[in-house]
Amino acid sequence: MKTSAYFTAICACLFLFSCQKQKEVQWVSTTFENPWVVEPTIQQASGQQAEADILIDATKTAQTIDGFGTCFNELGWASLSKLDTSQRDSIFHELFKPGVGANFMINRMPIASNDFSLDYYSYNDTDGDFEMKNFSIEHDRKTLIPFIKAALQENPDMKLWASPWCPPVWMKYSKHYASRSTIKMQKRLKSILKEGESTYMSRIVDNGLPEDKEILEGNDAFIQKDEYFKAYALYFSKFIDAYRNEGIDIFMVMPQNEPNSAQIYPSCCWTAKGLNTFIGKYLGPAMAEKNVDVFYGTIERANVALVDTVLQDPDSKKYVKGVGFQWAGKDALPIVAKNNSTLKLYQTEQECGNGKNDWKGATHSWNLMKHYLKNGVNVYTYWNTSLMQGGISRWGWAQNSLITVSENGKSFTFTPEYYVMKHVSHYVLPGAKRIQTEGAYDDVLAFINPDGSIAVIVGNNADSDKIISLNVQNEIFTPTLKAHSLNTFLF
Repeated sequence: MKTSAYFTAICACLFLFSCQKQKEVQWVSTTFENPWVVEPTIQQASGQQAEADILIDATKTAQTIDGFGTCFNELGWASLSKLDTSQRDSIFHELFKPGVGANFMINRMPIASNDFSLDYYSYNDTDGDFEMKNFSIEHDRKTLIPFIKAALQENPDMKLWASPWCPPVWMKYSKHYASRSTIKMQKRLKSILKEGESTYMSRIVDNGLPEDKEILEGNDAFIQKDEYFKAYALYFSKFIDAYRNEGIDIFMVMPQNEPNSAQIYPSCCWTAKGLNTFIGKYLGPAMAEKNVDVFYGTIERANVALVDTVLQDPDSKKYVKGVGFQWAGKDALPIVAKNNSTLKLYQTEQECGNGKNDWKGATHSWNLMKHYLKNGVNVYTYWNTSLMQGGISRWGWAQNSLITVSENGKSFTFTPEYYVMKHVSHYVLPGAKRIQTEGAYDDVLAFINPDGSIAVIVGNNADSDKIISLNVQNEIFTPTLKAHSLNTFLF
């Protein structure tokens, strides 16, 4: 009897050991030719491996992930509106329905016009209307409001934040929406083209700004007077109220998109000192009354001093809950993150590409995601949700998007950059923590979700397939990654 019981126990142990060795892992891969392929499940490798290419210890965690998102702009809605209702509904289901596709939870919108608007506009272009008597979001009822409401139908708990590209023109010294003259830009681009260099502008659209009216980086284009600051803070408040009346809640605002960038489209340069005055004395108190957070951003320069000016000010720091970074601002992120551990950090705009939506652009997007997420951001945001094929803006800039719509409006395509986003956002859920990976192979991100599942995203940018070894919680797996691929493993 004792021998029989002993034999049974041995068999049970061998069975459990066998089950552990046969542990299966979900695996999805994407290449340019074959996106989102569900691969055969991989199993734990037999035997021992002294040193894995990637070592993942789920106890070594970093920042908490709040979510991923995209941006609502007018050209996005204009392109999607060309599709029939069933196609459009399927897109919104894929992008915003929790647990289905991209899981976009925290999204961005402009306050009035931006570079991918149909044209310049504001919510109050009545010169001198400091009391905002003529404030109106009527323009948005044709574009941004239906765009956002379609997403909210899929996820009523979706969060939304906003920033302006440009105040009403009467609040600027130049009285013009642009900061840089297209006349000068055209001269510059001709010079570049003579040298054989590429340019991001597909065509030049005259914005009518004379060269002597330009207000460039290092200057305040916004009129630095008390009555204008008060009126602009009221403008923000009216915006919050108007959207709430539409059933759309804005939980956070940033005072200016790219305050150091003089552009040929709606834009407005600010100095850090000017923004500090606006945030600490006007915008901060106004948003506190509305229970709306204020972040500082969007920061597009590597100069940490531009951020510290605000974060160290006794008035502004009472209101600033986080900082948003994009473009060259990514190089300021590591230092700001190290010095401000209690602040939320957002990546606010995926770099925009060239309208080709190719694998080179997707690879760049993946590299950007690694940089931002490895340096502490809590939220990662894509830029253009949808564009017509070619992706050319009102002001002539061709950019990439998550979706392209055919010229006849009868079909659409999810682009490679959509799948790059989905490889992370589908599997990394709000509340997940990033895992600090170790090992010689660093083309990787890893996260542990609130339910204990571990998502590992691994790239292979080589021209040939590559076998790698993953040590996940002391279990070894050896998948073969396709050439030029992105892969997600869910343990």
